[in-house]
Amino acid sequence: MKVFARKAISLSVALAVGVAPMTPALGAGPTTGGAESVQDWFIAGQRFIADGERLQSDEGRAKNVILFIGDGMGISTVTAARILEGQMHGRTGEENSLSFETLPYVALSKTYSWDQQTPDSAPTMTAMITGYKAREGMLSVNHTTARGECRAAVIASKSLPTILEQAAAMGKDTGIVSTARVTHATPAATYAHTAVRDWEADSNISTCGANPAANPAVVKDIARQLIEVSPKVKASLKVALGGGRTYFLPKTQFDPEYGSTKGRRSDGRDLTAEWVSSRGSDAVYAWNKAQFDAASPATTRYLLGLFEPSHVQYEADRANDPAGEPSLTDMTEKAIRMLEKNRKGFFLHVEAGRIDHAHHAGNAKRALIDTIEFSNAIRKAMELTDPRETLIIVSADHSHVFTIAGYPHRGNPILGLVKEVPMVDGQSAVPAKDTLGLPYTTLGYQNGPGWRNAITSGAARPDLAAVDTTDVNFLQEAAIPLDSETHAGEDVGIWAKGPKAHLVHGSMEQNWIYHVMREAFGKSDDQQGDQQGGNDHNDRD
Repeated sequence: MKVFARKAISLSVALAVGVAPMTPALGAGPTTGGAESVQDWFIAGQRFIADGERLQSDEGRAKNVILFIGDGMGISTVTAARILEGQMHGRTGEENSLSFETLPYVALSKTYSWDQQTPDSAPTMTAMITGYKAREGMLSVNHTTARGECRAAVIASKSLPTILEQAAAMGKDTGIVSTARVTHATPAATYAHTAVRDWEADSNISTCGANPAANPAVVKDIARQLIEVSPKVKASLKVALGGGRTYFLPKTQFDPEYGSTKGRRSDGRDLTAEWVSSRGSDAVYAWNKAQFDAASPATTRYLLGLFEPSHVQYEADRANDPAGEPSLTDMTEKAIRMLEKNRKGFFLHVEAGRIDHAHHAGNAKRALIDTIEFSNAIRKAMELTDPRETLIIVSADHSHVFTIAGYPHRGNPILGLVKEVPMVDGQSAVPAKDTLGLPYTTLGYQNGPGWRNAITSGAARPDLAAVDTTDVNFLQEAAIPLDSETHAGEDVGIWAKGPKAHLVHGSMEQNWIYHVMREAFGKSDDQQGDQQGGNDHNDRD
């Protein structure tokens, strides 16, 4: 069997793992460039060629597959996070690489859904996890499903098998990790089948009657689907970590961390207690970091961790959480250590869900810090797994209207105002100005809450000269006023390493990511032949 091989440490790998670069790096202050010599650029290029020539495609089967999704992590987000991480370590930043940027196989993913030019997270994750393009707002059901369809029998006939469910059928263990609610679109698509992504608790299914949970003909809400998965998936799903406590708790019960917050369930059920009672004495439910830390992978067979009523804290704010909560890296490590006990292998999905939320808020700093933590979690996964038996795929569900603009000099603080280097050498960088004589930031948004009202500000744009644009609460300017910034429609990146990773190449349809994972695992008896995904007809509604 051929295996992945890279004998030389490339410049990008050296920077990503902290090995000293070829030349001393400059700090992040004003400069006319980096510290490289003329020869350094040529040497780095030759090392890149040597690394490429040493690559060998791995034709073997993957024992394990880990699918990392940075929700909303478009190319501009990757670039800006790369620079910020480098600058946080005292370098100019542009030469830095995030952990997953060192993976050898890279492609572009076309993110449109069956009915959207610019998509949402439900059909995009459905595409990656089932192999089929789907409709807006729907999770792991085919595109012939009617909008708002809530009849359980209809949903069952139109459900698409997910790679998590197929891994379970192969006897592998499975897990999901997210910084969003575990019932949110991206993680939910791995185990739930529904026509409406917002049906996270039974109280959300208003179109199906006053008490849909009491009606067995009505599709189950997403939280209930996580607890009441099929017997094979129930035995397989060993770990689910993220946010969303209130979707599992009854409306009569107070949240354990926030005394004025109650659950969302109308059926009176405490699904966190049911997770434990239905899975045995070695099942654990944790809602704070102390309980999470106490759950030993050696003795815990099933672990449900719900660390916030809704989404978990942004990484920039996590240290201030009252009860404490694990980082994405912590959760990823715990999940791998639990799943690796199965000799048949595992499937794990890890989502950095709050990158997306920070972008919607027009808040670049929180989005970039969460992206850096996402990179940290991927680095930890690479440390804990063998590339000869584990396929790691990193991608995004969609992009955002997030821009890097102007002509800032190299090393200019990525969160700061644009400063340009004059054409005459030896002069200090100076702030760039717009046609009104006002400075502007490198980072911005095409739309969103960062739009500044010209009437109240007294100018077409505010003067940011005395504003700390690096503050964690600063909202970058937006061209079009919206309460929430929107997704974008351009391609996103795919990075891969491990068995069958070479199948990630070129410009790919997003749903082909599923087919790469399926090919890496090999076909079980349940996967033989083409899957039909329910009744294949052309009814639009």
